[in-house]
Amino acid sequence: MVRDSPAPLSSSRGRRLSAGDREEISHLTRCGQGVRQIAAAIGFDKSTVSRELRRNRSRGRYRGATAQRLAEARSRESRARQTKFAASPRLRAEVERRLEHNESPEQIAHRLPLDFPDDPEMRVSHETIYTSVYVQGRGALRKDLAGHLRTGRAMRKPRARARAATSGGPLRNVISISERPPCVEDRAVPGHWEGDLIMGAANASAIGTLVERATGFLGLLHLPGDHTALTMQGAICEYMATLPATLRQTLTWDRGSEMANHIQIAGATGLDIYFADPASPWQRGSNENTNGLLRQYFPKGTDLSLWGPGYLDQVALEMNNRPRKRLGWRTPAEALDQLLCGHDKPPGVALTG
Repeated sequence: MVRDSPAPLSSSRGRRLSAGDREEISHLTRCGQGVRQIAAAIGFDKSTVSRELRRNRSRGRYRGATAQRLAEARSRESRARQTKFAASPRLRAEVERRLEHNESPEQIAHRLPLDFPDDPEMRVSHETIYTSVYVQGRGALRKDLAGHLRTGRAMRKPRARARAATSGGPLRNVISISERPPCVEDRAVPGHWEGDLIMGAANASAIGTLVERATGFLGLLHLPGDHTALTMQGAICEYMATLPATLRQTLTWDRGSEMANHIQIAGATGLDIYFADPASPWQRGSNENTNGLLRQYFPKGTDLSLWGPGYLDQVALEMNNRPRKRLGWRTPAEALDQLLCGHDKPPGVALTG
């Protein structure tokens, strides 16, 4: 039955929709009533009714009995998730440790079976991790770990105008990315790198980033004082000198003037250097994605010159030990380690910690 008069909204505080409430929503929906009218009739806020209609429809229609079953199933699942960590302090400690190292819930969920293949206790879904951090039920993960969860990739605006002011002059004799060998695109062959800068406050400071396309392995370039063409030349050549020749095939960069000395870099390292089209960051997707993740460590609008080479190595080490979905939940360090079998490990490249 429909109530004769709207129930006061205050009556909804502290209670959930009952089976009777859901039957009434179903009836009013069939009568053509809108969300606001239904909410007034059953004494709940309109956002509650809107969420109920959105979450508990079945095959495009809302039925009271079906909605009640869906809600009860969801509630049971939520309670099970909240008790998962209460039942296993060891699992909880391991997940908290990995969150502190900025691994995502999805990375953790898929990596645990690889690291603990014979231990069924060390299994948890990424949904359970998110629920435990945000809902804070019994045995929940520490609330402060929410700060380690990524809510989305940082996007960067094109900075060609800002970077044109750096010394080194316009780029000459560049080879377009359109001439890059097709084998680079499919990531099957190692030794092909993408490079870029992440910029600090007012574009006054920068950190160089190098990402190996096949493995996602990251190298960070310390640029003390400036990011001119000469500084970039020295930093890239120094890093590439730590790698075997098989891992020095190509480098793709954008057309920032910091690469004005690309001919000298190519001669010193043996790299074939290609340049992306103007304002086309998607042509260096590996690097763009990595730069977004690095903003966890180097927030926009800060002075990046404050970070020394030791800290950059620490950040690169942590990033290279995060499991990646496209690597079958191996880490970039593990993937590169396999590629380096048969070669001496490069002294300047930290693989695992």
